[in-house]
Amino acid sequence: MAKLAFLGLGLMGTPMATRLLEAGHDLTVWNRTSAKAGPLVDQGARAAASPAEAVDGVDAVITMMANPQALEQVLFGDNGVAGAIGSGQWFIDMSTVGPQMIHSVVRRLPNSCHLIDAPVRGSVPEATTGRLAIYVGATPADFEQVQPLLATLGTPHHVGGPGAGAATKVVVNLTLGVAMAALGEALALGDALGLDEGTLLDILAESPIGPTVRAKRANIESGTYPPNFKLTLALKDLRLVTDEATKAGEDLKLAAATRTWLEQAAGEGASELDFSAVVATILASRPA
Repeated sequence: MAKLAFLGLGLMGTPMATRLLEAGHDLTVWNRTSAKAGPLVDQGARAAASPAEAVDGVDAVITMMANPQALEQVLFGDNGVAGAIGSGQWFIDMSTVGPQMIHSVVRRLPNSCHLIDAPVRGSVPEATTGRLAIYVGATPADFEQVQPLLATLGTPHHVGGPGAGAATKVVVNLTLGVAMAALGEALALGDALGLDEGTLLDILAESPIGPTVRAKRANIESGTYPPNFKLTLALKDLRLVTDEATKAGEDLKLAAATRTWLEQAAGEGASELDFSAVVATILASRPA
């Protein structure tokens, strides 16, 4: 078993850290809101007062931050990871922050530590049950070393060298966002054409966007959107998609349209709801 530090105990980080603790690892945890560490401490983890303190003496540091700005602060702010991590330690970032951020981190962390980018696909149920898809950017040798650890959390996929995991997650999130917006627009069109929503959902559940329909149908039919994946995070991800596309010289019109829908939903108060709440925004935008 390994000595680990886990930084970032949000909706996803808490169940991920819990699985590592239950697997028998020696776990130190840190979160900006320290009270969130309480349940894990009750189960045997130690709470650190700062990211730098969490790093001391561990084999690997895992971060699960909400956005690039939060990762920047945890790594390079006062009492950050970068000032404490040393030779032979592993740094595994599982946040969704984009390849540009990962490449920046690679340049600034000490060369003596091993950096792995390993963002995940899945939400709270998958994090809780260890069924996340994990996109790992690492050298082949480094992937071989971290694969058993990551397997506690889901299925690791080696997608290339450092930065490739973050790049893969950006591509995957493009498809997730577009599928959700497509569902909203399909229901809006169906309503305009006089179709029954329940019947249409049955049909769409067997269509190319079937997984999205089946995962979020209960939210749509009930009109309630408990957050498994907050809309504010989906919007952050689509902004990463469009920003990375612009830097790469790509004009992604579907991504831009999806970002616009998510921005509208956020502006109408849906930021803290599940990202499927964008469907309600699309439906409510139909002409009276």
